[in-house]
Amino acid sequence: MGDTAKKILFVNSEIFPYLPENDISKIGRFLPQGIQERKKEIRSFMPRYGCINERKNQLHEVIRLSGMNIIINDVDRPLVIKVASISAARMQVYFIDNEDYFHRKHVYSDENGTFFEDNGERAIFFARGVLETVKKLRWAPDIIHCHGWISHILPLYLKKIYSEDPIFSSSKVILSLYNDISSESFSPDFKDKILFDDVTEDDVAVMEKPDGINLAKLAVRYSDGIILGSDKIDGQILEYCSESGLPMLPYDGDALETGAYIDVYNDFYDKF
Repeated sequence: MGDTAKKILFVNSEIFPYLPENDISKIGRFLPQGIQERKKEIRSFMPRYGCINERKNQLHEVIRLSGMNIIINDVDRPLVIKVASISAARMQVYFIDNEDYFHRKHVYSDENGTFFEDNGERAIFFARGVLETVKKLRWAPDIIHCHGWISHILPLYLKKIYSEDPIFSSSKVILSLYNDISSESFSPDFKDKILFDDVTEDDVAVMEKPDGINLAKLAVRYSDGIILGSDKIDGQILEYCSESGLPMLPYDGDALETGAYIDVYNDFYDKF
């Protein structure tokens, strides 16, 4: 791709100010703006968690993008697309919404701190929802940059199901890894629920033990480049990244603090 990466799709687990400020949500907020200011086209997605105040943040449904159903575990669930604007950044954020998955008041865990049993299904729905919505937008991204565990199914689906679609035929996946859920486990049947269309058991063999570490490994396997977004990433994940041989940007806390990382990431995109 060389220096022709012009359209960047950001698939975020969190974006400030819709969720509290932390390392991931700050990058979700400021990286797309910075890349847009560097004359690239951007689109940015995140889940519409139930704790997001729609009235305060002026979310509204995009009827032309909503309306399809996504089947997970033999259950049809409607995909609803909402959008809001961050006026200071002159950018829109698209929200993947569904009443069953994203209307609860807590983000990943219940009020007792227990990881939601259906978090795996939520990640599947989010990944497919983003890819189907981008198809409807008829906007072909050069780079898809995934942030946070809930985006980790997307690289697999892109490469195994959507890669021959003209919208995605030239898309490359950059995966930013964080220390977000490496110690968490998903439901025992998560691996089986991932299976869809041309995705086979062999494709998801790493998910035999369905935990955050192996989900990150699955994402790495189907990505084209890796960015280390945290200095506390589990050693098993780091070893897997090194063995993959993929281009990788090391963690740079100073650059993340000053904002200098935006130019570094921008240059990294242009290498694909």
